[in-house]
Amino acid sequence: MSGFVYHAFTSSALMSLGLYHLICTTRNQLKSPRDYTTKPYHPFSYNHHQFTKHIQLYLIIICLFIAFIHQTVISFDSDPLVKGRSPVHHFTSLQSAGVISLFLILSTALLISETTNLLPFPPDLFFGTASALFFLQYSVSSSSASLQTSGLEAKCDSVSSTISALSAVLCIILACHPKLFVADVGLGASICLQGLWSLQTGLSLYVDAFIPDGCHKLLDVVNGVEGSTKCDLEDSKLRATAILDLMFVVHVLIVILILIVTYSVTAKVVGVRRFGTYEALPTSSGSAADNNHIQMKAMSGTQA
Repeated sequence: MSGFVYHAFTSSALMSLGLYHLICTTRNQLKSPRDYTTKPYHPFSYNHHQFTKHIQLYLIIICLFIAFIHQTVISFDSDPLVKGRSPVHHFTSLQSAGVISLFLILSTALLISETTNLLPFPPDLFFGTASALFFLQYSVSSSSASLQTSGLEAKCDSVSSTISALSAVLCIILACHPKLFVADVGLGASICLQGLWSLQTGLSLYVDAFIPDGCHKLLDVVNGVEGSTKCDLEDSKLRATAILDLMFVVHVLIVILILIVTYSVTAKVVGVRRFGTYEALPTSSGSAADNNHIQMKAMSGTQA
């Protein structure tokens, strides 16, 4: 049960962060298309209180700290399948905890940069660093997928690594082209997708009603340890993998719908400013036009 609770917590945190980023990015672009540039985070501009203005960063730091503690603690869970404590589970969990700690340091550095003058942190450096951390997360998830003894868990880790790779690419694009609105929106969408997939992973691995037919949890293995959810036959594993592929497509569709609805609602609230079209200038008429008209004397006797 603890495995599902952690994935549900991760999903809610990532979905909230991604949706907030989508709304703020869209609002900034609609309010001032020409002056738009990407931002590492969006403070609550309506409130000038120091804590409330940066509450998003405080919440991110708290969530990352909880995730770090969780990954560190579960790394010491025993795995009876390998006669005691599993070195594979221990080291992969510590790798995940290490990546989370790097994101925690990055968020703390951003908070210090925004609240003090001790650590200037330009946006391009932030996105470049975030790209490196997302790529590291991709590497850790890929390694975890290759070491899993359960095909179902390996598939979940593999899809998660793909989303992390997408986030890494979008971050490096934003570091080089900070005015690229599409990449900024894509980053928020990728965070939402990672949140939805975290929920799907928790449901597929730890909730009996959502575990595919032919697969089941092993009662003598702690939830979250590799091999805790197994498929009995090869056909069952292939069927479960196909179901996860289908669910991934469904989650992508949900994220696209969220993106469209977010843009539509934000555009309705903020309003759209269009540039690049020409409007007819007001012309004078009547007596005003006659007064401004100057009769030119005809020129004669000139040669071309």
